[in-house]
Amino acid sequence: MRLLCVSDQVDPLVYSTSIRERFKEVDAVLSAGDLPMEYLSFIVSCLNKPLFFVFGNHNLAELSLYRPGFEDRVRQRNAFDARERERAHGATYVGFRSRREAGLIVVGLGGSMRYNKGLNQYTEAQMALKVFALLPALAWNRLVHGRAADVILTHAPPSGIHDRNDPCHRGFRAFLWLMRTFKPRFLVHGHVHLYDMNDVRVSRYACTTVVNAFGHCIVDTEDLEP
Repeated sequence: MRLLCVSDQVDPLVYSTSIRERFKEVDAVLSAGDLPMEYLSFIVSCLNKPLFFVFGNHNLAELSLYRPGFEDRVRQRNAFDARERERAHGATYVGFRSRREAGLIVVGLGGSMRYNKGLNQYTEAQMALKVFALLPALAWNRLVHGRAADVILTHAPPSGIHDRNDPCHRGFRAFLWLMRTFKPRFLVHGHVHLYDMNDVRVSRYACTTVVNAFGHCIVDTEDLEP
């Protein structure tokens, strides 16, 4: 299986009239956040492949549509309108939930470390609770499909892997526990920009390959069981 991973910047190699030819062998797309929804719509319409995404800490204009609070629910005319609008981009939101499509199990954990009380920012304890809330879904996946997850899709990196020392770009320790416990094949994240050819994009932790999707990259896997 070949996965196109994108995050954080609109890549001219993807946002191109040659996208179909360049990525014709892609089986699915993973977006690790901080990208305009219109960009994701373009990718879906051109490649006609499943696209899973989480939100980061920027480009949050449509966050309330996918994760509405009480006031957002009141403003929406009804739940049917919200569901219709979610499908308008053709992509599957996996923020703090598990989804299985085309034989691929993706579990999403969006957002970044809390640094200025902005939207979609979390303390370490808050993210640990988000991970804990996913345990029933992960256990069900393992029972029914033989594996908890193929890909953990995050915006922030795991603590100590590809992260930075500043408050905004620190990684979450909860992701390390998640990888050790449930052994996903991949954790794909964004958030950390790569400007130097010597920057590390791919690392290994326990049984999991950790990939920084900044811009775009291709991940090749063995065929995943349906």
